[in-house]
Amino acid sequence: MTARQTGTGDNLPESGCCGIEKEPGGITRVRLPQSLDTVSVGESWKQVFQNFKGRGTGGIVVDGRQLRFCDTAGLSFLLSLRDYVQESGRSVSFESIPGEIQERLEEFREFLGKEWHSRSKPPANPIVATGEAVHVFLKDLGQQITFLGELIFHSIGMLLKPMSIPWGEVISLSEKIGARGLGIVSLISFLIGLIMAFQSAIPMKQFGAELFVADLVGISLVRELGPLMTSILLAGRTGAAFAAELGTMKVNEEIDALTTMGLKPVRFLVVSRVMATVLMTPVLTAYADLMGLVGGGVVFCSFGFPLVTYLRQLDIAVTVVDFAGGTAKAFVFGFLVAAIGCLRGLQTRSGASAVGQSATSAVVSGIVLIVLADGIFSVVYYYLGI
Repeated sequence: MTARQTGTGDNLPESGCCGIEKEPGGITRVRLPQSLDTVSVGESWKQVFQNFKGRGTGGIVVDGRQLRFCDTAGLSFLLSLRDYVQESGRSVSFESIPGEIQERLEEFREFLGKEWHSRSKPPANPIVATGEAVHVFLKDLGQQITFLGELIFHSIGMLLKPMSIPWGEVISLSEKIGARGLGIVSLISFLIGLIMAFQSAIPMKQFGAELFVADLVGISLVRELGPLMTSILLAGRTGAAFAAELGTMKVNEEIDALTTMGLKPVRFLVVSRVMATVLMTPVLTAYADLMGLVGGGVVFCSFGFPLVTYLRQLDIAVTVVDFAGGTAKAFVFGFLVAAIGCLRGLQTRSGASAVGQSATSAVVSGIVLIVLADGIFSVVYYYLGI
């Protein structure tokens, strides 16, 4: 079915097909059919977009005096027509659209969540893009500071009244975070210790210093890699789980229900999770140190040294200060993992992919904060001579 191109007149298009007429002054009039629905809109879509393919001159007038019915497919057609014509550099206007359909068209446009504009956006101004990025960063930083203050306030309040702490929930969460995480922590830590021993043995062997492989493995694991690797594992496992749990509650409006009842979500949902994570992270870190040392010991003994030599070297190289420094890191890293996971969960928006985005953001933000905190610890330890 082809478009009718005639002069001026009152010829109206057949039902289900648009009429296209050239008028004086270079204006093109598109006469809409009586019905724009899922069945009939296909032909109109095809013929209109074929006639306006490429850039042109002259305005476009969409005449809807005959239009009587328009469903969602028809509304989408009208909006797409307007975008498409504007992309070709021509102006477009709607005339004689029935009031009810005009209202539905506006509602549909608002539902799409955007104003009319070209689909092919021009490249963003670098200065504007930088400003928007800084604005988003500062806004998120402000939310983190507010959340941190509220979390500390409620945590101190509950610690001052131990009976108000939901110990049953804290113990249950500790079991999920600690006991159920032993498997992955054992595997990763053992392999880290084994790999470090093999890699450090290569240069040390050139100087006949394989004996000091034990020192390197012990100090590196206890001071740095033990808490760091454990916290990164918790960020991917526990932080994402917290974000997904709270995000699902946010999408299901359960958190809004708590707020409506006058209950603080941070107090009832976040504090217990943070406490359990802070308690379990040092324990998992100590266990990770042990498994890493076992991995290093296997390699060390394969060089022909007895196990007692390995233990003796560890006793000389690794001090209580090293262990205390690693444990202090573990407490802070655990707090960061739990706090950022819960925050991203509470920030979840509506939508099918919102929970997944929150979980991903929790993992990425958690790892970044862990590395930043580790850098701060390194500087502080250096100037303190620890």
